Amino acid sequence: MKVSCKLSCCFGLLTSLMLFSVARSQLSTDFYSSTCPNLLKIVRTEVQKAIMNEIRMAASLLRLHFHDCFVNGCDASLLLDGSNSEKLAVPNLNSARGFEVVDTIKNAVESACAGVVSCADILAIAARDSVLLSGGPAWRVLLGRRDGLVANQTAANASVLPGPFDPLNTIIAKFAAVGLNVTDVVALSGAHTIGLAKCAVFSSRLFNFSGTGAPDGTMDTSMVSDLQSLCPQTSDGNNTAPLDRNSRDLFDNHYFQNLLSGKGLLQSDQILYSSDAAASTTRSIVENYSKNSVLFFNDFVNSMIKMGNISPLTGSSGQIRKNCRVVNS
Repeated sequence: MKVSCKLSCCFGLLTSLMLFSVARSQLSTDFYSSTCPNLLKIVRTEVQKAIMNEIRMAASLLRLHFHDCFVNGCDASLLLDGSNSEKLAVPNLNSARGFEVVDTIKNAVESACAGVVSCADILAIAARDSVLLSGGPAWRVLLGRRDGLVANQTAANASVLPGPFDPLNTIIAKFAAVGLNVTDVVALSGAHTIGLAKCAVFSSRLFNFSGTGAPDGTMDTSMVSDLQSLCPQTSDGNNTAPLDRNSRDLFDNHYFQNLLSGKGLLQSDQILYSSDAAASTTRSIVENYSKNSVLFFNDFVNSMIKMGNISPLTGSSGQIRKNCRVVNS
């Protein structure tokens, strides 16, 4: 029985690795070199305009790619409108943003190369450019994804996405479910080096954390005081605070330095360093990234490429949407 179980587990792992390898081999960095040679320049120009208009947009576009890939794979299902839209799911409602920017990018791309470039690939390129234009690393994006035909609001609501209140072991399990490991958990959490979060997402840490009647003891006391003023118990929860205190718009390793000082904004940030589960999983990675930005950048790039390869539609699967919000008629 034990031998059979081991063989079964090994076979399952090998099958997953083979599927990942096949998917990756169908994507390439030069996929549009002949069909839309100016694609990267077009996307970069529009992303740059959007960030110049609102610097927070870099984090928003990066988050769209993340939230898309964890549900249905990287197929731009998040962009679809309608009653089953993933935009209406709890993790995205009044939270996911930047859809109008994606529309603008898609229109610019369609003007140059009609019916050629998928919305899923636009999300992947825009995420890379958002990181690069914020001072982070560059990488060659693998392309060739096609767009999904259906949204999956049920899955988006079913705790598939890692959430700000999840314990560390749950977050690790959710990453593992899509083929990402513990290093990927920490590296991709480093995306919180840019962007903002609403009080509603972290205010539970400020006053009566886990029913203790006191703030979260792992949070720096001066930070608690500042955030209590920003997010009083009587507020509507819509005020925002930077995810990376004192380095809100620069893509760097400061986020990890904050975790060592108890200055992670979200509970899901701070537990990467302060939780009991972190001792044997993520803490040492956080410490390494806090001291070595090159290591963080390298691992972040590798994790972004892995994430971009979660169940992509390729070949004749899916379609190339003309409008990212609706399936072609």
